Amino acid sequence: MKPSVLMIAGALALLGAAAAGYRTGTGHWPGLAQDRSTTAPIAPSHDSRRVVYWRDPDGRPAYSAAPAKTPDGRDYMPVYDDEAADFAGNRKAPAANSGQPPHAKGERKIIGYRNPMGLPDISPVPKKDSMGMDYLPIYEGEEEGSSVKVSLDRVQRSGVRSEVAVMRAIAQPVRAPGVAKPDERTLRTVTLRADGFIEALYANETGKHVRAGEPLFRVYSPQIVSAEIDYRTAISAPGRGPRDEAGAIQKLKNLDVPEPVIAQLRANPNPSLSIDWPSPVSGIVMEKKVVEGQMVRAGEEMLRLADLTKIWVIANVAEQDMGMIKVGAPAKISFRAFPDEPFEGHVTFVLHELDMASRTGKARIEVDNPEHRIKHEMYADVEISAGSGDSPRLAVPTSAVIDSGSRQVVIVDRGEGRFEPRAVKLGVQGDGFVEIRDGLKVGEKVLVAANFLIDAESNLKAALKGFTADGDKPPETKP
Repeated sequence: MKPSVLMIAGALALLGAAAAGYRTGTGHWPGLAQDRSTTAPIAPSHDSRRVVYWRDPDGRPAYSAAPAKTPDGRDYMPVYDDEAADFAGNRKAPAANSGQPPHAKGERKIIGYRNPMGLPDISPVPKKDSMGMDYLPIYEGEEEGSSVKVSLDRVQRSGVRSEVAVMRAIAQPVRAPGVAKPDERTLRTVTLRADGFIEALYANETGKHVRAGEPLFRVYSPQIVSAEIDYRTAISAPGRGPRDEAGAIQKLKNLDVPEPVIAQLRANPNPSLSIDWPSPVSGIVMEKKVVEGQMVRAGEEMLRLADLTKIWVIANVAEQDMGMIKVGAPAKISFRAFPDEPFEGHVTFVLHELDMASRTGKARIEVDNPEHRIKHEMYADVEISAGSGDSPRLAVPTSAVIDSGSRQVVIVDRGEGRFEPRAVKLGVQGDGFVEIRDGLKVGEKVLVAANFLIDAESNLKAALKGFTADGDKPPETKP
């Protein structure tokens, strides 16, 4: 009996081991030889689909152009051409375990996939969200990963408003203090070229307004009277000719005898002992250096006149702003005597030197003053529109720029509720606009209202993305 029992137990153990060996994955009963020559090969599939590449069976971002296995020995899953719609066409297969899917030759490279609902979730491989919607591709150069999507209803409620970046001339206001001065081109001094005596003084007060041709004073000059007598002799004495008359007239002109006095000599044979001296120009008596009854010497200044219908404003411009001031630039002048009444003018000249003490340069602005309200030496506040005549620049409203001090950003409106924060380089600023030197193109729309809300949402998205990326990293193993 005992030998029989032992034989039965041994057979059972052998069968158990064989069954265990089959279950462990060897695929055949142990101890049984396999005739490979008679093993029927796996029938090829009649499926017409073509395998594009192979992917990791667990969905990791690992791909291969040829069949491959995972580190634990499992086969990669085939991806057929109808399953990889985003990669249709002739493709260049990726290297094994490259971590990037293939992309079409001549097409834009896909660098990832974004959530179709605008959630902060970027996938390196095609996938679906919880509702079964396909993730949208992100092409290289589009930088979709930094954009943010906001519902159109929320856009309307937030008061979001955008404007197009266009080429425009940017006027930069340059502010400087100024002082009113008389127009130096209208200054005129009144003198005699011969000694004389002032018998009467008509322009007898400083500030008096005189018109051209109006008498300023009456003068008696023996030298002028002698020249008049020579003229009468030249035209009336026998044997005298046109040359003698011309010489006598030239002598009167050399003494600066006014033309009306010479005309009177031609009409009246008797010389004038006293002459009413006419004003050469219209203007204001700025200085009076003579009194009635005074004897004046030849060349002494008697009166100084100036036309104040135009006034100069000399602006003291800071050294760092001098390079922006050009002749012809418009300017606004506000005099402290008329604070609510601005005057218009334009730059007519920029002096070629700086004041060593104040480090300022002088710009001359011409202003109309027909009513003589502006008095010379009045203080003024000047604002010059520098750059108004320059070539157009790419510009956006100043409200479109979010300036953190070290970084300047605009929010680009890409339509359908999608916005992209973009770093830019700024240039000149003025007239409510700022120049964009880099980071933006003509015709792109930027937010000019509620852009801080979109920027805050974009920063939140970036923070969530970074948080998610950190959470996806496998924990480091300590040696």
